[in-house]
Amino acid sequence: MGYTIAEKIFSAHVKGKKVKADEFVYARVDLALGNDITAPIAIDQFKKIGSKKVFDRKKIVLVPDHFTPAKDIKSAEQAKVLREFAAEHNIVHYYEVGRMGIEHALLPELGIIEPGKLIIGADSHTCTYGAMGAFATGVGSTDLAAAWATGSSWFKVPKTIKFVYKGKFKKWVCGKDLILYTIGKIGVDGALYKAMEFSGAVIDSLSLDERLTMSNMAIEAGGKAGLIAPDDKVFDYLKIVNARKYKGKAGQKQFISDVKRWKSFSSDADAQYEEVIEINVSEIEPQVALPHLPSNTKAVSKVKKMRVDQVVIGSCTNGRISDLRVAAKILKGKKVHPKVRCIVFPATQAIYLAAMKEGLLEIFINADAVVSTPTCGPCLGGHMGILAAGERAVATTNRNFVGRMGHKDSEVILSSPAVAAATAIKGYLSHPDAV
Repeated sequence: MGYTIAEKIFSAHVKGKKVKADEFVYARVDLALGNDITAPIAIDQFKKIGSKKVFDRKKIVLVPDHFTPAKDIKSAEQAKVLREFAAEHNIVHYYEVGRMGIEHALLPELGIIEPGKLIIGADSHTCTYGAMGAFATGVGSTDLAAAWATGSSWFKVPKTIKFVYKGKFKKWVCGKDLILYTIGKIGVDGALYKAMEFSGAVIDSLSLDERLTMSNMAIEAGGKAGLIAPDDKVFDYLKIVNARKYKGKAGQKQFISDVKRWKSFSSDADAQYEEVIEINVSEIEPQVALPHLPSNTKAVSKVKKMRVDQVVIGSCTNGRISDLRVAAKILKGKKVHPKVRCIVFPATQAIYLAAMKEGLLEIFINADAVVSTPTCGPCLGGHMGILAAGERAVATTNRNFVGRMGHKDSEVILSSPAVAAATAIKGYLSHPDAV
């Protein structure tokens, strides 16, 4: 019997054995991530267990991205905890305001994420990195603390559900629509503690940005990970983001070393799956997830004209440069509806700079949108776009639970950047063709 991607990655991280689904393993981790909400708890636990030294200062990542730039004294103190811990342990991958970005967009951009790696993060959307062939999953802060101390963590190797996408896209349909449709099909617990493996010709055709969007939302179906077998798009991307190392003879030596390290795990033809689900994308229109679950999905054309108060374009789900280009294409030469607040936040400083050089920021500002520094703030109702009672937002984020972006009596509708931009112009939930 063959092995799935998940089983192969765990087998590579457990000494001396090959493992199968449902086995409990103590596995070596390659990267352990925390942010300004979850890492302070982990740091406290790290100290309480008496640890004096982290297992590897190069394999810990700290990104203050949720309440930064600090919105109040408490958030400033949270960020300070990270800053001091990073300095004390000489953490290589600590990214301060000005150099940071939303963690799940920043790490791939920096070349830190590699295929075949086992990655944990005290943030549920750590599953994003599965788009690059890594097994990446969210853990609790106490598990993160233990991993910082030991370099390993306990796991139950998950069974895998294979999703095979076929057909041709309709206009405006993108990776966000595919994952919303998928979650709507199986439910928010349809892949509970399962690895979701996305495959098929349609996945092969997606850009890496769109794949990252899909893997990012695996957790919204209960998934432990969202895996895509790495291909040339992944390896070409890694070559680009690591290009600064590849100059001269030393750089070429580093390049050869990196290529050998990048492991391309794919599932065997006779791998055993929990289930195989085929989806014909030809039937999919631009999707939205209505309140208050990511699984409450419908084609936007089938939804009545729902008035909105705010539109948010950005996040670790859809704040990459390709997302901003789509939004700018629709907003160019138009105005945000006078009764709508439109907030655009590029996911990293590099994306912000690229958007500025391409003139996208000028388009957004001329359309009467506001452009924010990279932050997770609006997505979790932290800052930079909190909703009041009775308000409704359309957002390119990943969750629309009760009170997710503010007051418990507010509402969030999830969409792609194209639907969000069209909605900002019209003032009510709209198909991109409507503008």
